[in-house]
Amino acid sequence: MKINVLMVDDEKRFRETTRKLLMRKGFETEVAESGEHALEILEQEGEGKRPDVIILDIKMPGMDGHETLEKIKAILPRVPVIMLTGHGDRPSAKEALSGGAFDYLSKPCDIDLLAEKIREALGRPDRLSGGKENPLTVVMIPLAEYTMIQEDRTIEEAVDEIKRSFRTRMATRQLMETGHRSVLVMEKDGGIMGILTIRDLLEAVMPAYLNAPKPSLADSIEYSPMFWKGLFHVQIRENRNKRVHEIMSPSPCSIDAGSTLMEAAFLMVTKNHRRLMVTQKDQPIGVIREQDLFFEMEKMLTA
Repeated sequence: MKINVLMVDDEKRFRETTRKLLMRKGFETEVAESGEHALEILEQEGEGKRPDVIILDIKMPGMDGHETLEKIKAILPRVPVIMLTGHGDRPSAKEALSGGAFDYLSKPCDIDLLAEKIREALGRPDRLSGGKENPLTVVMIPLAEYTMIQEDRTIEEAVDEIKRSFRTRMATRQLMETGHRSVLVMEKDGGIMGILTIRDLLEAVMPAYLNAPKPSLADSIEYSPMFWKGLFHVQIRENRNKRVHEIMSPSPCSIDAGSTLMEAAFLMVTKNHRRLMVTQKDQPIGVIREQDLFFEMEKMLTA
């Protein structure tokens, strides 16, 4: 049986092009140029011809996507609706999820991705209301329970703080099975200045000349075994009194508290981050680490 799709978008060229591409993919596709037009179609069509999935643009003149979504849900509460959003409208699209939308995609969207999202919506129409996935705020480590250190403390003190974080202990919502491997660096006024990781500590003890450019004639020169012997110990002792703010990394990349676990995983993978700062109304409220996602993965597989 063919999947019936209703696409609602005020941009004629985008609407017609997408309709043709969806038809080639095997979807029976009807289009509407506005929210008002879409409601007319839904009221006129018989039960057997009603769409299986609705694709709805957020920004439209007259009745916008949010108002149209509300009216569609009053008529067809179980029909999944996929929202289409421009680059700057993502917060608005996320808001639509709470209004009953199945998911959202950015315009212009890849036709294969849209086709897959349509099939996914039909396969799991109640994903948002009935899923077992924890929200980001449950999986993250609350900010009050993350190890912190003042910016003017020394490397020696920072090493001790990170070591303490490795001790298994109870957090508010979960057992922290592994240490943070990092500490948040705090300004004197209490703001978050950056983060100090084990990698930062290792980079701090590297002699500067190891990374300095070599003369062209010395490109093939390698240090002798005698050169390396005891160097790590010497550098540790010499750098023990460096201040944390001299060697820290910037604060982790932020992610909104309303985001999903997949969005967190996507950011970690594509941006090569091991942890993210979770924010709510632009204020930090916690940290989510790669190991937090790992333990969620393990729970899902063993549930």
